[in-house]
Amino acid sequence: MSEFSTESGTTMSGSPSPGASPSIAPARASRWRRGRPLADGSKLYWWREVLLVVVVDIVYETIRNFSSANPARAYANAERLIDWQQMVGLWHEHQMQQWALNFIPLIIVANYFYGSVYMAATLFALVFLYRRFPDDYQLWRSTLLIGTLLGLIGFATFPLMPPRLLDSMGGANYGFIDTLVKYPTFWSFNSEGMKSISNQFAAMPSLHCGWAMWGTAVFYPRVRSWWAKTLAVLYPVVTIIVVIITANHYWLDAVGGAVIFIVGYAIARLLQQFMTRTRERRTNPYNEQQDSGAQTSVIASR
Repeated sequence: MSEFSTESGTTMSGSPSPGASPSIAPARASRWRRGRPLADGSKLYWWREVLLVVVVDIVYETIRNFSSANPARAYANAERLIDWQQMVGLWHEHQMQQWALNFIPLIIVANYFYGSVYMAATLFALVFLYRRFPDDYQLWRSTLLIGTLLGLIGFATFPLMPPRLLDSMGGANYGFIDTLVKYPTFWSFNSEGMKSISNQFAAMPSLHCGWAMWGTAVFYPRVRSWWAKTLAVLYPVVTIIVVIITANHYWLDAVGGAVIFIVGYAIARLLQQFMTRTRERRTNPYNEQQDSGAQTSVIASR
């Protein structure tokens, strides 16, 4: 019986066809390992990026949720922050929520926005960078992860009771409404599941706001249509309004979010420059020898 070659490079009996390339099958088997080539000669591997994000998220969630402070301390910090905002004329959270409560559909939309958009938009931005702008991906991925980890410093050193919980302490009557409880959506901090995995006093800084500002920095210079640029600009603005009218954050929490974003970007830039220099030394070891030789010649000529 004659043997016929198949498209996979083997005969019907399973043996390699005469003209088949031996690398076809291994190449297909290892396709998932192929990285996206970058301008500097390195590669991005999607599975490494997913693993990195998952590991950082696990570390973040674990530290955040196990660093819950005493409610009395979180309340005292909230009163201190309110005093600061009053001194600079920023204490308008209650008025903003009272206005928004006149439009219940707005509150319900804000609840859904608060619970889902920041995560969905951030994941979309990471995929967008990886697929469309791989050379920019590492800088902005590092900015996001470093900024997020910096937030843990605020949670640990300045635990803060959000506006929605202030009246639970029995002190001054601030009059805030926990919109996620009164107008529940698909989740609430009062659910047993959320109580067991969340830190109710991780309000300073606001990662919702920090991530939104990061998203604007990612999207605005890389999208072309005017409406996409408009959405990119409005994203952090809407996020700040949402976290305030839902009584989850104060104005200064948003400022804290901006700080961790800016500092995270600065650290990521320094880290990228260090990694670039290290890679250049490894790939061009003779450059340093030539540079050092040139310096020696200059010194000797003197």
